[in-house]
Amino acid sequence: GYAHWKGQVLNSDELHELYEGLKLNKVNQYDYVLTGYTRDASFLAMVVDIVQELKQQNSNLVYVCDPVMGDKWNGEGSMYVPKDLLPVYRDKVVPVADIITPNQFEAELLTGRKIHTEKEALEVMDMLHAMGPETVVITSSDLQAPLGNDYLIALGSHRKTKADGTKMTQRIRVESPKVDAVFVGTGDLFAAMLLAWTHKHPNNLKVACEKTVSAMQHVLQRTIKSAKAQAGEGNKPNSAQLELRMVQSKKDIENPEIIVKATML
Repeated sequence: GYAHWKGQVLNSDELHELYEGLKLNKVNQYDYVLTGYTRDASFLAMVVDIVQELKQQNSNLVYVCDPVMGDKWNGEGSMYVPKDLLPVYRDKVVPVADIITPNQFEAELLTGRKIHTEKEALEVMDMLHAMGPETVVITSSDLQAPLGNDYLIALGSHRKTKADGTKMTQRIRVESPKVDAVFVGTGDLFAAMLLAWTHKHPNNLKVACEKTVSAMQHVLQRTIKSAKAQAGEGNKPNSAQLELRMVQSKKDIENPEIIVKATML
């Protein structure tokens, strides 16, 4: 959201070298891997190799992938990463992921299907399950919320294979109040908190999503209130003022009061 940015894009060789260092020191025992914004296709392919190796060591490892590729503005979707990342996400990353958190536009890109209705969204989530992940959460969508236009819909689906081989699917809808501002980093926060709450509630996607979205609301409400106070009466807050108030929200992140309820579908 800023006019200027500095730093380097890590490439696959550099990632591999870091991982080799962890391996040599025998500190590559992980329970979770989380990936988000990535700009380089070879880096992403290297992530897949590393995740597969880590899963061989620990078959219980959970890989949470936020397939950050783009978003919709005023109904029009566009990618803000290079186009060559899409096939890598679709063909290599999603099949090894356990939990994915695309927004509506990213879910459409991954499946090649447009979503106009909740029914179509559920079908797209089924297609995503078929690609590999047992938990799919569409973090935001432009679907019409039953509670009205001031609400944003997120949808979740958790598919488990029982011991006898039958599949059970739990589906939920979460409607959260829209906050009138553009924040940066909400997707990262969502994926990180979903990882934490699915760890605490592995078989209850409803509670995990309620805690995740409620914590998000606490953080966003605190952020907008503070940003408006900084900007002053009648002024629009800028990017710096809209930085998420994460540290100030530590208690809400650790133990959120549930202010957003999920509906079972």
